[in-house]
Amino acid sequence: METIVADLLSAATRAEPTKIALSEAATGRTVTWAGLDDLADRVAHGLSVAGMVAGYRVMIATTNRIEFVATYLGVLRARMVAVPINPRSATGEVVRMLVDSGARMVIADSTTIGTVRSAVAGVGEALAAAETSTPKPRLVTIATTLEPGERSWDHLVMETGAPVPGTTDPESLAVLLYTSGTSGRPRAAMLSHRALAANIAQAAEVVPPMINGRDVVLGVLPLFHVYGLNAVLGQVLRQHARMVLVDGFDPEGSLDIIEDEAISVLPVAPPVFAYWMQVPGLEERLGPVRTILSGSAPLAPELTEAFTARTGLRIHQGYGLTEAAPVVTSTQCSASTDPRSVGAPLPGIQVRLVDERGAAPEDGDSGEIWIKGENLFSGYWPDGADGPDPEGWWPTGDVGYLTEAGDLFLVDRLKELVIVSGFNVYPSEVEDVIAELAAVAEVAVIGADDPMTGEVVVAYVKPAQEIEEDELVAQVRAHCETRLAGFKRPTVIHVVPALPYTGTGKVQKGRLRATERRRALGLLE
Repeated sequence: METIVADLLSAATRAEPTKIALSEAATGRTVTWAGLDDLADRVAHGLSVAGMVAGYRVMIATTNRIEFVATYLGVLRARMVAVPINPRSATGEVVRMLVDSGARMVIADSTTIGTVRSAVAGVGEALAAAETSTPKPRLVTIATTLEPGERSWDHLVMETGAPVPGTTDPESLAVLLYTSGTSGRPRAAMLSHRALAANIAQAAEVVPPMINGRDVVLGVLPLFHVYGLNAVLGQVLRQHARMVLVDGFDPEGSLDIIEDEAISVLPVAPPVFAYWMQVPGLEERLGPVRTILSGSAPLAPELTEAFTARTGLRIHQGYGLTEAAPVVTSTQCSASTDPRSVGAPLPGIQVRLVDERGAAPEDGDSGEIWIKGENLFSGYWPDGADGPDPEGWWPTGDVGYLTEAGDLFLVDRLKELVIVSGFNVYPSEVEDVIAELAAVAEVAVIGADDPMTGEVVVAYVKPAQEIEEDELVAQVRAHCETRLAGFKRPTVIHVVPALPYTGTGKVQKGRLRATERRRALGLLE
Protein backbone atom coordinates (compact mmCIF):
# COMPACT_ATOMS: atom_id res chain seq x y z
CA MET A 1 0.00 0.00 0.00
CA GLU A 2 1.24 3.48 -0.86
CA THR A 3 2.06 5.23 2.40
CA ILE A 4 1.31 8.76 1.19
CA VAL A 5 -1.32 10.07 -1.19
CA ALA A 6 1.33 11.70 -3.39
CA ASP A 7 2.70 8.20 -4.13
CA LEU A 8 -0.60 7.43 -5.85
CA LEU A 9 0.10 10.26 -8.30
CA SER A 10 3.53 8.80 -9.07
CA ALA A 11 1.97 5.38 -9.68
CA ALA A 12 -0.68 6.82 -12.01
CA THR A 13 1.99 8.69 -13.95
CA ARG A 14 4.08 5.56 -14.44
CA ALA A 15 1.04 3.56 -15.57
CA GLU A 16 -0.80 6.05 -17.81
CA PRO A 17 1.25 9.23 -18.31
CA THR A 18 -0.72 10.57 -21.29
CA LYS A 19 -4.21 9.87 -19.95
CA ILE A 20 -6.21 12.95 -18.89
CA ALA A 21 -6.39 13.10 -15.10
CA LEU A 22 -8.32 16.32 -14.51
CA SER A 23 -10.47 18.64 -16.55
CA GLU A 24 -12.31 21.83 -15.62
CA ALA A 25 -15.93 22.05 -16.70
CA ALA A 26 -15.96 25.86 -16.75
CA THR A 27 -12.74 26.47 -18.71
CA GLY A 28 -12.13 23.27 -20.65
CA ARG A 29 -8.58 23.10 -19.30
CA THR A 30 -7.15 19.60 -18.89
CA VAL A 31 -4.02 18.03 -17.46
CA THR A 32 -2.61 14.53 -17.95
CA TRP A 33 -1.23 12.38 -15.17
CA ALA A 34 2.30 13.23 -16.28
CA GLY A 35 1.41 16.92 -16.41
CA LEU A 36 -0.12 16.83 -12.93
CA ASP A 37 2.90 14.96 -11.60
CA ASP A 38 5.22 17.63 -13.03
CA LEU A 39 3.05 20.44 -11.64
CA ALA A 40 3.05 18.88 -8.15
CA ASP A 41 6.84 18.57 -8.33
CA ARG A 42 7.10 22.23 -9.31
CA VAL A 43 4.91 23.22 -6.36
CA ALA A 44 7.08 21.22 -3.96
CA HIS A 45 10.24 22.77 -5.40
CA GLY A 46 8.77 26.29 -5.40
CA LEU A 47 7.75 25.99 -1.76
CA SER A 48 11.25 24.83 -0.86
CA VAL A 49 12.89 27.69 -2.76
CA ALA A 50 10.58 30.09 -0.90
CA GLY A 51 12.06 28.89 2.39
CA MET A 52 9.20 26.61 3.40
CA VAL A 53 10.30 23.44 5.18
CA ALA A 54 8.75 20.16 6.28
CA GLY A 55 5.97 20.66 8.81
CA TYR A 56 5.09 24.20 7.71
CA ARG A 57 1.39 24.73 7.05
CA VAL A 58 0.14 25.88 3.64
CA MET A 59 -3.43 27.15 3.47
CA ILE A 60 -5.30 26.41 0.23
CA ALA A 61 -8.10 28.93 -0.34
CA THR A 62 -9.25 28.23 -3.89
CA THR A 63 -12.25 26.80 -5.68
CA ASN A 64 -12.23 23.36 -7.36
CA ARG A 65 -9.53 23.80 -9.99
CA ILE A 66 -6.38 22.11 -11.28
CA GLU A 67 -4.16 24.35 -9.14
CA PHE A 68 -5.91 23.17 -5.98
CA VAL A 69 -5.05 19.53 -6.72
CA ALA A 70 -1.48 20.36 -7.77
CA THR A 71 -0.94 22.44 -4.64
CA TYR A 72 -2.37 19.77 -2.36
CA LEU A 73 -0.22 17.01 -3.83
CA GLY A 74 2.87 19.25 -3.99
CA VAL A 75 2.48 20.21 -0.34
CA LEU A 76 2.23 16.54 0.66
CA ARG A 77 5.23 15.71 -1.50
CA ALA A 78 7.25 18.42 0.23
CA ARG A 79 6.26 16.92 3.63
CA MET A 80 4.46 20.10 4.56
CA VAL A 81 0.88 20.29 5.87
CA ALA A 82 -2.08 21.22 3.68
CA VAL A 83 -4.82 23.37 5.24
CA PRO A 84 -7.73 23.46 2.75
CA ILE A 85 -10.46 25.94 3.70
CA ASN A 86 -13.86 26.87 2.37
CA PRO A 87 -13.23 29.48 -0.35
CA ARG A 88 -16.45 31.20 0.70
CA SER A 89 -15.32 31.70 4.30
CA ALA A 90 -15.80 35.17 5.75
CA THR A 91 -12.73 37.29 6.58
CA GLY A 92 -13.06 36.68 10.32
CA GLU A 93 -13.14 32.92 9.78
CA VAL A 94 -10.01 33.03 7.63
CA VAL A 95 -8.23 35.13 10.27
CA ARG A 96 -9.09 32.61 12.96
CA MET A 97 -7.88 29.65 10.88
CA LEU A 98 -4.68 31.45 9.89
CA VAL A 99 -3.87 32.23 13.51
CA ASP A 100 -4.88 28.80 14.79
CA SER A 101 -2.98 26.81 12.16
CA GLY A 102 0.05 29.11 12.02
CA ALA A 103 0.01 28.84 8.22
CA ARG A 104 3.11 30.42 6.65
CA MET A 105 1.66 30.68 3.14
CA VAL A 106 -1.77 31.00 1.53
CA ILE A 107 -2.67 30.03 -2.04
CA ALA A 108 -5.66 32.11 -3.26
CA ASP A 109 -7.50 32.65 -6.53
CA SER A 110 -9.78 35.34 -7.94
CA THR A 111 -12.73 34.07 -5.89
CA THR A 112 -10.93 34.38 -2.57
CA ILE A 113 -8.25 37.01 -3.08
CA GLY A 114 -10.16 39.91 -1.51
CA THR A 115 -11.06 37.99 1.63
CA VAL A 116 -7.60 36.45 1.97
CA ARG A 117 -5.83 39.79 1.51
CA SER A 118 -7.95 41.32 4.26
CA ALA A 119 -7.33 38.35 6.54
CA VAL A 120 -3.57 38.31 5.95
CA ALA A 121 -3.41 42.07 6.57
CA GLY A 122 -5.36 41.64 9.81
CA VAL A 123 -3.03 38.90 11.01
CA GLY A 124 -0.01 41.05 10.08
CA GLU A 125 -1.33 43.98 12.08
CA ALA A 126 -1.99 41.77 15.09
CA LEU A 127 1.51 40.29 14.92
CA ALA A 128 3.06 43.76 14.64
CA ALA A 129 1.07 45.00 17.64
CA ALA A 130 2.22 41.98 19.64
CA GLU A 131 5.84 42.76 18.67
CA THR A 132 6.45 39.12 17.82
CA SER A 133 9.06 37.82 15.39
CA THR A 134 6.50 35.51 13.75
CA PRO A 135 6.20 36.53 10.08
CA LYS A 136 2.79 37.16 8.58
CA PRO A 137 1.66 34.59 6.01
CA ARG A 138 2.89 35.04 2.46
CA LEU A 139 0.34 35.14 -0.32
CA VAL A 140 0.48 33.33 -3.67
CA THR A 141 -2.24 34.33 -6.12
CA ILE A 142 -3.66 32.47 -9.09
CA ALA A 143 -4.78 34.48 -12.14
CA THR A 144 -5.05 37.79 -10.29
CA THR A 145 -3.25 41.13 -10.44
CA LEU A 146 -0.41 41.13 -7.94
CA GLU A 147 -0.09 43.61 -5.11
CA PRO A 148 3.22 44.49 -3.41
CA GLY A 149 4.71 41.56 -1.52
CA GLU A 150 2.64 38.92 -3.29
CA ARG A 151 3.90 36.12 -5.50
CA SER A 152 2.13 34.72 -8.55
CA TRP A 153 1.31 31.07 -9.10
CA ASP A 154 3.34 31.14 -12.32
CA HIS A 155 6.37 32.28 -10.35
CA LEU A 156 5.87 29.56 -7.72
CA VAL A 157 5.88 26.78 -10.33
CA MET A 158 8.30 28.29 -12.84
CA GLU A 159 11.22 26.00 -12.04
CA THR A 160 11.73 22.28 -11.75
CA GLY A 161 14.23 20.92 -9.30
CA ALA A 162 15.49 17.87 -7.51
CA PRO A 163 12.94 16.01 -5.41
CA VAL A 164 12.67 17.19 -1.82
CA PRO A 165 15.22 14.99 0.03
CA GLY A 166 14.21 12.53 2.71
CA THR A 167 11.32 10.13 3.20
CA THR A 168 7.86 10.76 4.54
CA ASP A 169 6.89 9.23 7.88
CA PRO A 170 3.37 7.79 7.43
CA GLU A 171 2.48 8.99 10.94
CA SER A 172 3.49 12.57 10.22
CA LEU A 173 0.81 15.22 9.79
CA ALA A 174 -0.47 15.65 6.23
CA VAL A 175 -3.67 17.71 6.44
CA LEU A 176 -5.48 19.97 8.88
CA LEU A 177 -9.23 20.06 8.22
CA TYR A 178 -11.46 22.33 10.27
CA THR A 179 -14.50 20.57 11.64
CA SER A 180 -16.90 20.86 14.54
CA GLY A 181 -15.37 17.88 16.30
CA THR A 182 -17.39 16.47 19.19
CA SER A 183 -17.02 19.37 21.61
CA GLY A 184 -17.93 22.92 20.64
CA ARG A 185 -16.12 25.36 18.41
CA PRO A 186 -14.63 24.14 15.13
CA ARG A 187 -11.19 22.59 15.53
CA ALA A 188 -8.71 21.21 13.05
CA ALA A 189 -8.65 17.44 12.76
CA MET A 190 -5.09 16.17 12.32
CA LEU A 191 -5.01 13.66 9.47
CA SER A 192 -1.76 11.80 8.98
CA HIS A 193 -0.41 10.37 5.73
CA ARG A 194 -1.27 6.96 7.19
CA ALA A 195 -4.92 7.87 7.82
CA LEU A 196 -5.48 9.31 4.34
CA ALA A 197 -3.85 6.39 2.53
CA ALA A 198 -5.60 3.83 4.74
CA ASN A 199 -9.10 5.09 3.96
CA ILE A 200 -8.34 5.21 0.24
CA ALA A 201 -7.16 1.59 0.42
CA GLN A 202 -10.17 0.54 2.52
CA ALA A 203 -12.63 2.07 0.04
CA ALA A 204 -10.76 0.50 -2.87
CA GLU A 205 -11.46 -2.98 -1.44
CA VAL A 206 -15.22 -2.56 -1.87
CA VAL A 207 -16.62 -4.86 -4.57
CA PRO A 208 -17.75 -3.77 -7.09
CA PRO A 209 -15.44 -0.74 -6.89
CA MET A 210 -16.98 2.65 -6.20
CA ILE A 211 -14.69 4.11 -8.89
CA ASN A 212 -12.66 2.27 -11.53
CA GLY A 213 -10.05 3.32 -14.06
CA ARG A 214 -12.58 3.71 -16.89
CA ASP A 215 -14.78 6.09 -14.95
CA VAL A 216 -15.32 9.80 -15.46
CA VAL A 217 -16.10 11.26 -12.05
CA LEU A 218 -18.08 14.42 -11.33
CA GLY A 219 -15.91 16.65 -9.14
CA VAL A 220 -18.64 18.92 -7.81
CA LEU A 221 -18.01 18.16 -4.15
CA PRO A 222 -15.73 20.87 -2.75
CA LEU A 223 -12.13 19.76 -2.41
CA PHE A 224 -11.72 21.61 0.88
CA HIS A 225 -14.18 19.08 2.36
CA VAL A 226 -12.81 15.67 3.34
CA TYR A 227 -15.47 13.91 1.23
CA GLY A 228 -14.26 15.55 -1.98
CA LEU A 229 -10.59 15.59 -0.95
CA ASN A 230 -10.00 12.00 0.11
CA ALA A 231 -13.10 9.94 -0.63
CA VAL A 232 -13.39 11.18 -4.23
CA LEU A 233 -10.01 12.61 -5.28
CA GLY A 234 -8.26 9.81 -3.37
CA GLN A 235 -10.09 7.12 -5.37
CA VAL A 236 -9.51 8.99 -8.64
CA LEU A 237 -5.77 8.92 -7.87
CA ARG A 238 -5.84 5.28 -6.82
CA GLN A 239 -7.85 4.04 -9.80
CA HIS A 240 -6.42 6.44 -12.46
CA ALA A 241 -9.91 7.67 -13.30
CA ARG A 242 -10.67 11.10 -14.82
CA MET A 243 -12.20 13.82 -12.69
CA VAL A 244 -14.21 16.74 -14.06
CA LEU A 245 -13.79 19.67 -11.65
CA VAL A 246 -16.86 21.81 -11.07
CA ASP A 247 -17.07 24.92 -8.92
CA GLY A 248 -20.46 24.96 -7.23
CA PHE A 249 -23.66 23.04 -7.84
CA ASP A 250 -26.33 24.12 -10.29
CA PRO A 251 -29.16 21.63 -10.96
CA GLU A 252 -29.45 22.21 -14.71
CA GLY A 253 -25.76 22.96 -15.24
CA SER A 254 -24.64 19.81 -13.48
CA LEU A 255 -26.89 17.69 -15.69
CA ASP A 256 -25.44 19.39 -18.78
CA ILE A 257 -21.95 18.45 -17.58
CA ILE A 258 -23.03 14.84 -16.95
CA GLU A 259 -24.26 14.59 -20.54
CA ASP A 260 -21.39 16.51 -22.17
CA GLU A 261 -18.60 14.71 -20.30
CA ALA A 262 -20.27 11.26 -20.16
CA ILE A 263 -19.97 11.22 -16.38
CA SER A 264 -20.26 7.69 -15.01
CA VAL A 265 -19.83 8.24 -11.25
CA LEU A 266 -21.71 10.89 -9.26
CA PRO A 267 -20.43 11.50 -5.73
CA VAL A 268 -22.80 14.15 -4.37
CA ALA A 269 -24.27 15.55 -1.16
CA PRO A 270 -27.88 14.69 -0.18
CA PRO A 271 -29.47 18.07 -1.06
CA VAL A 272 -28.61 17.47 -4.73
CA PHE A 273 -31.39 14.90 -5.11
CA ALA A 274 -34.18 17.23 -4.01
CA TYR A 275 -33.03 19.80 -6.57
CA TRP A 276 -32.70 17.24 -9.36
CA MET A 277 -36.16 15.82 -8.69
CA GLN A 278 -37.59 19.19 -9.75
CA VAL A 279 -35.92 19.03 -13.19
CA PRO A 280 -38.13 17.82 -16.08
CA GLY A 281 -36.68 14.93 -18.05
CA LEU A 282 -34.18 14.05 -15.31
CA GLU A 283 -34.21 10.35 -16.11
CA GLU A 284 -33.07 10.93 -19.72
CA ARG A 285 -30.18 13.18 -18.66
CA LEU A 286 -28.51 10.63 -16.39
CA GLY A 287 -27.88 8.18 -19.22
CA PRO A 288 -24.07 7.80 -18.81
CA VAL A 289 -24.28 7.28 -15.03
CA ARG A 290 -23.56 3.86 -13.52
CA THR A 291 -22.97 4.73 -9.84
CA ILE A 292 -24.31 7.38 -7.48
CA LEU A 293 -22.62 7.90 -4.11
CA SER A 294 -24.13 10.01 -1.34
CA GLY A 295 -22.53 10.98 1.93
CA SER A 296 -21.80 13.77 4.46
CA ALA A 297 -25.39 13.81 5.80
CA PRO A 298 -28.40 11.48 6.13
CA LEU A 299 -30.71 11.10 3.14
CA ALA A 300 -34.45 10.72 3.64
CA PRO A 301 -35.57 7.17 2.70
CA GLU A 302 -38.64 8.43 0.83
CA LEU A 303 -36.46 10.67 -1.35
CA THR A 304 -34.09 7.78 -2.04
CA GLU A 305 -36.94 5.54 -3.10
CA ALA A 306 -38.59 8.23 -5.25
CA PHE A 307 -35.32 9.02 -7.02
CA THR A 308 -34.59 5.35 -7.74
CA ALA A 309 -38.15 4.71 -8.94
CA ARG A 310 -37.91 7.63 -11.36
CA THR A 311 -34.37 7.12 -12.70
CA GLY A 312 -33.70 3.41 -12.17
CA LEU A 313 -30.45 4.35 -10.42
CA ARG A 314 -29.72 3.20 -6.89
CA ILE A 315 -28.15 5.67 -4.48
CA HIS A 316 -25.30 4.12 -2.49
CA GLN A 317 -25.19 5.82 0.87
CA GLY A 318 -22.38 5.97 3.37
CA TYR A 319 -21.51 7.27 6.79
CA GLY A 320 -18.31 9.10 7.53
CA LEU A 321 -16.59 11.83 9.48
CA THR A 322 -13.67 14.14 8.90
CA GLU A 323 -11.89 12.34 11.75
CA ALA A 324 -12.19 9.04 9.86
CA ALA A 325 -10.72 10.41 6.59
CA PRO A 326 -13.79 10.06 6.02
CA VAL A 327 -15.64 6.86 4.99
CA VAL A 328 -16.74 4.44 7.72
CA THR A 329 -19.63 2.53 6.16
CA SER A 330 -21.22 2.05 2.73
CA THR A 331 -24.35 0.35 1.49
CA GLN A 332 -22.08 -1.25 -1.11
CA CYS A 333 -20.78 -3.36 1.79
CA SER A 334 -24.29 -4.39 2.90
CA ALA A 335 -25.71 -7.86 2.50
CA SER A 336 -29.21 -6.45 1.93
CA THR A 337 -30.80 -3.25 0.69
CA ASP A 338 -32.58 -0.88 3.06
CA PRO A 339 -32.93 2.82 2.15
CA ARG A 340 -32.80 3.75 5.86
CA SER A 341 -29.37 2.16 6.36
CA VAL A 342 -25.98 3.83 5.84
CA GLY A 343 -24.43 0.43 5.18
CA ALA A 344 -21.85 -1.82 6.74
CA PRO A 345 -18.25 -0.95 7.69
CA LEU A 346 -15.56 -0.86 5.04
CA PRO A 347 -12.91 -3.59 5.20
CA GLY A 348 -10.45 -2.80 7.97
CA ILE A 349 -12.87 -0.64 9.99
CA GLN A 350 -14.57 -1.80 13.19
CA VAL A 351 -17.79 -0.32 14.58
CA ARG A 352 -19.26 -0.90 18.03
CA LEU A 353 -22.05 0.68 20.09
CA VAL A 354 -21.66 1.98 23.63
CA ASP A 355 -24.50 2.88 26.01
CA GLU A 356 -24.52 5.63 28.64
CA ARG A 357 -22.83 3.27 31.14
CA GLY A 358 -19.97 2.56 28.76
CA ALA A 359 -21.19 -0.97 28.04
CA ALA A 360 -22.59 -2.63 24.94
CA PRO A 361 -26.34 -1.93 24.61
CA GLU A 362 -28.86 -4.76 24.70
CA ASP A 363 -29.55 -6.49 21.39
CA GLY A 364 -31.37 -4.14 19.03
CA ASP A 365 -30.90 -1.09 21.26
CA SER A 366 -29.12 2.01 20.06
CA GLY A 367 -25.89 3.41 21.44
CA GLU A 368 -23.11 5.85 20.67
CA ILE A 369 -21.11 4.81 17.61
CA TRP A 370 -17.43 4.09 18.32
CA ILE A 371 -15.04 3.33 15.47
CA LYS A 372 -11.56 1.84 15.08
CA GLY A 373 -9.23 1.62 12.08
CA GLU A 374 -6.00 2.79 10.49
CA ASN A 375 -7.98 5.61 8.88
CA LEU A 376 -8.60 7.46 12.15
CA PHE A 377 -7.15 10.88 12.80
CA SER A 378 -4.42 11.71 15.32
CA GLY A 379 -6.53 14.03 17.48
CA TYR A 380 -7.21 17.75 17.22
CA TRP A 381 -4.66 20.42 16.45
CA PRO A 382 -2.27 21.35 17.91
CA ASP A 383 -1.69 18.77 20.67
CA GLY A 384 -3.63 15.74 19.45
CA ALA A 385 -6.34 16.13 22.09
CA ASP A 386 -9.46 13.94 22.06
CA GLY A 387 -8.08 11.43 19.58
CA PRO A 388 -8.53 7.64 19.66
CA ASP A 389 -8.06 5.91 23.02
CA PRO A 390 -5.03 3.66 23.75
CA GLU A 391 -6.84 0.71 22.13
CA GLY A 392 -7.56 2.72 18.98
CA TRP A 393 -11.29 3.33 19.55
CA TRP A 394 -12.85 6.76 19.03
CA PRO A 395 -16.37 7.93 20.04
CA THR A 396 -18.11 9.70 17.17
CA GLY A 397 -20.84 11.49 19.11
CA ASP A 398 -23.43 9.91 16.81
CA VAL A 399 -26.09 7.44 17.92
CA GLY A 400 -27.19 4.41 15.93
CA TYR A 401 -28.04 0.73 16.03
CA LEU A 402 -26.63 -2.30 14.23
CA THR A 403 -28.49 -5.20 12.65
CA GLU A 404 -27.33 -8.79 12.99
CA ALA A 405 -25.94 -8.51 9.47
CA GLY A 406 -23.79 -5.55 10.55
CA ASP A 407 -25.68 -2.73 8.86
CA LEU A 408 -25.64 0.61 10.65
CA PHE A 409 -28.72 2.79 11.10
CA LEU A 410 -28.30 6.36 12.34
CA VAL A 411 -30.71 7.47 15.06
CA ASP A 412 -29.56 10.77 16.48
CA ARG A 413 -26.57 12.93 17.33
CA LEU A 414 -25.21 13.45 20.82
CA LYS A 415 -23.63 16.64 19.61
CA GLU A 416 -25.81 19.54 18.48
CA LEU A 417 -24.30 19.65 15.03
CA VAL A 418 -26.41 21.21 12.26
CA ILE A 419 -25.71 19.90 8.75
CA VAL A 420 -26.53 22.35 5.95
CA SER A 421 -26.11 20.96 2.42
CA GLY A 422 -23.63 18.46 3.81
CA PHE A 423 -21.53 21.10 5.63
CA ASN A 424 -21.15 21.10 9.40
CA VAL A 425 -22.33 24.06 11.46
CA TYR A 426 -21.78 24.09 15.20
CA PRO A 427 -24.39 26.23 16.99
CA SER A 428 -21.92 27.63 19.54
CA GLU A 429 -19.86 29.25 16.78
CA VAL A 430 -22.93 31.06 15.41
CA GLU A 431 -24.06 31.95 18.92
CA ASP A 432 -20.68 33.50 19.74
CA VAL A 433 -20.85 35.70 16.65
CA ILE A 434 -24.43 36.89 17.30
CA ALA A 435 -23.61 37.52 20.98
CA GLU A 436 -20.98 40.08 19.92
CA LEU A 437 -23.82 42.50 19.18
CA ALA A 438 -24.58 44.94 22.00
CA ALA A 439 -28.27 44.73 21.12
CA VAL A 440 -28.35 41.00 21.91
CA ALA A 441 -28.75 39.82 25.51
CA GLU A 442 -29.08 36.07 24.87
CA VAL A 443 -29.04 33.80 21.84
CA ALA A 444 -29.64 30.13 21.10
CA VAL A 445 -29.07 28.46 17.74
CA ILE A 446 -30.58 25.18 16.54
CA GLY A 447 -31.13 23.33 13.28
CA ALA A 448 -34.49 22.86 11.58
CA ASP A 449 -35.45 20.43 8.82
CA ASP A 450 -35.38 21.78 5.28
CA PRO A 451 -36.39 19.85 2.14
CA MET A 452 -33.64 21.35 -0.01
CA THR A 453 -30.61 21.66 2.28
CA GLY A 454 -31.39 18.98 4.85
CA GLU A 455 -31.27 21.50 7.67
CA VAL A 456 -31.15 25.26 8.08
CA VAL A 457 -29.75 27.38 10.90
CA VAL A 458 -32.37 28.99 13.16
CA ALA A 459 -31.50 31.61 15.77
CA TYR A 460 -33.58 32.61 18.81
CA VAL A 461 -32.52 36.05 20.01
CA LYS A 462 -33.45 37.96 23.19
CA PRO A 463 -32.86 41.73 22.85
CA ALA A 464 -30.69 43.56 25.39
CA GLN A 465 -32.86 46.67 25.30
CA GLU A 466 -36.04 47.93 23.71
CA ILE A 467 -35.60 47.71 19.95
CA GLU A 468 -37.79 47.14 16.92
CA GLU A 469 -37.86 43.46 15.97
CA ASP A 470 -37.06 44.17 12.32
CA GLU A 471 -34.11 46.36 13.33
CA LEU A 472 -32.61 43.63 15.53
CA VAL A 473 -33.07 41.00 12.84
CA ALA A 474 -31.36 43.31 10.33
CA GLN A 475 -28.44 43.86 12.71
CA VAL A 476 -28.01 40.13 13.27
CA ARG A 477 -28.10 39.38 9.54
CA ALA A 478 -25.64 42.15 8.68
CA HIS A 479 -23.20 41.07 11.39
CA CYS A 480 -23.35 37.40 10.38
CA GLU A 481 -22.67 38.34 6.76
CA THR A 482 -19.31 39.82 7.76
CA ARG A 483 -18.33 37.07 10.21
CA LEU A 484 -19.70 33.78 8.91
CA ALA A 485 -19.71 31.77 5.68
CA GLY A 486 -23.08 31.74 3.94
CA PHE A 487 -24.10 28.22 4.99
CA LYS A 488 -23.52 29.10 8.67
CA ARG A 489 -25.74 32.18 8.68
CA PRO A 490 -29.20 31.90 10.26
CA THR A 491 -31.93 31.45 7.67
CA VAL A 492 -34.58 32.23 10.28
CA ILE A 493 -34.21 34.65 13.21
CA HIS A 494 -36.84 34.73 15.96
CA VAL A 495 -36.85 37.63 18.41
CA VAL A 496 -38.20 36.37 21.76
CA PRO A 497 -38.73 37.94 25.19
CA ALA A 498 -36.97 35.03 26.92
CA LEU A 499 -35.25 31.71 26.24
CA PRO A 500 -36.34 28.51 28.03
CA TYR A 501 -33.81 27.31 30.62
CA THR A 502 -33.40 24.15 32.70
CA GLY A 503 -33.04 24.25 36.45
CA THR A 504 -29.27 24.13 36.00
CA GLY A 505 -29.25 27.15 33.71
CA LYS A 506 -28.88 25.41 30.34
CA VAL A 507 -30.98 26.50 27.36
CA GLN A 508 -33.64 23.88 26.62
CA LYS A 509 -32.88 23.49 22.93
CA GLY A 510 -35.18 20.48 22.76
CA ARG A 511 -38.10 22.81 23.43
CA LEU A 512 -36.90 25.18 20.71
CA ARG A 513 -36.62 22.30 18.22
CA ALA A 514 -40.12 21.15 19.18
CA THR A 515 -41.38 24.68 18.55
CA GLU A 516 -39.82 24.60 15.08
CA ARG A 517 -41.44 21.26 14.32
CA ARG A 518 -44.86 22.61 15.38
CA ARG A 519 -44.29 25.70 13.24
CA ALA A 520 -43.40 23.49 10.25
CA LEU A 521 -46.65 21.57 10.73
CA GLY A 522 -48.63 24.80 10.71
CA LEU A 523 -49.55 24.51 14.38
CA LEU A 524 -47.96 27.88 15.15
CA GLU A 525 -48.28 31.19 13.40
